[in-house]
Amino acid sequence: QVQLVESGGGLVQAGGSLRLSCAASGLTYSTDVMAWFRQTPGKEREFVAAITWNGRSIQYSDPVKGRFIISRDNAKNTMYLQMNSLKPEDTAVYYCAARTSAIISTNPDGYSYWGQGTQVTVSS
Repeated sequence: QVQLVESGGGLVQAGGSLRLSCAASGLTYSTDVMAWFRQTPGKEREFVAAITWNGRSIQYSDPVKGRFIISRDNAKNTMYLQMNSLKPEDTAVYYCAARTSAIISTNPDGYSYWGQGTQVTVSS
């Protein structure tokens, strides 16, 4: 059974930083991709970043490119999202997701496993 648990969200001022964590269990790391999505009320879930199991392939959405860094520590079964230079428009619930494929997808429908989400609020 796959379980994903996010942590690290909170309230931060614009320009500040936060690091999100996603603790995973039940994944077969040799074939999975892990990703971060975010969602605000009334909007569709939006792709943020994704990373392959070996970290060799990483993809970011344009709004976060250059500010966010995705990484994973397979020894700890944990994925991270370092968020720097945060903006009020980054405010959202951030979700961790995983798919049993070696190919990155930016479509939330391509992910079978999801965490419960963690709120990130950036004040101006």
